[in-house]
Amino acid sequence: MSFTIEERGRPNTQDYRVFFKNSAGKYISPFHDIPVYANEAQNIFHAVVEVPRWTNAKMEIATKDPLNPLKQDVKKGNLRYVANVFPHKGYIWNYGAIPQTWEDPNHKDSDTGCCGDNDPIDICDIGNKVCSRGEIIKVKVLGTLALIDEGETDWKVIVINTEDPEAADFNDIDDVRRLKPGYLEATFDWFKRYKVPDGKPENQFAFNGEFKDRDFAIKTVKSTHEFWKALISKKSSAGEINCMNTSVSDSPFCCSAGDAEAVVKSACDFGAEDPIPSSADKWFYYEK
Repeated sequence: MSFTIEERGRPNTQDYRVFFKNSAGKYISPFHDIPVYANEAQNIFHAVVEVPRWTNAKMEIATKDPLNPLKQDVKKGNLRYVANVFPHKGYIWNYGAIPQTWEDPNHKDSDTGCCGDNDPIDICDIGNKVCSRGEIIKVKVLGTLALIDEGETDWKVIVINTEDPEAADFNDIDDVRRLKPGYLEATFDWFKRYKVPDGKPENQFAFNGEFKDRDFAIKTVKSTHEFWKALISKKSSAGEINCMNTSVSDSPFCCSAGDAEAVVKSACDFGAEDPIPSSADKWFYYEK
């Protein structure tokens, strides 16, 4: 199963979009049409890379737009670039999401005491390769961190790309601690502080900021897949989420290839990119 991307609009502008196609060249939703599992028996999941490591543009699956292309988050009218909180440069992993998952905002998590953040579940890929925007990778789940983001549960699932040369050595969260010393501490630090440059307080965590293990993380991912199933079959209220898809045959939101193509064709033509603002390179320092 292979996927390709098609860019529309001008990169580093508010009209830039990244659409997805399947191996037959048909347009699809990366949220709804890419299977959650790459290999269910082995608990290998697909992941959509939204933000390659060491970049700052806060690209994300546009959950409220038809076909859910990637687009850059906008805050207060400006494109959002995540600040470099010293000593980090941009994102310190390939960051993305697992398709066909949904953190239900109407479900209060029994562990965190908070409701879901209304998005697919997030992943941090700790592999060596710097992936490209929109790349679909197959990942092993190693553990998870429970971020409480402005009162919502926002799981950060730690994964490794199965194509990484060292992937066989990583099977649980303790392997990350042992083989990549400092990485989990840096990950906690990154999520704790990344909104401080925007004038917001440090983020909070469930479980006192402890990383939960592989089994817990897999259970969490599978539960968000069940929430997504209810969403796509209209058993749960979608709210503003756009559930248009081309492959979930029993979904009332399933559309034709022609309808999907019309969505992409209505987007701006791909064009020359705008420069990334120099402010995206600035270091942000503060006392811990």
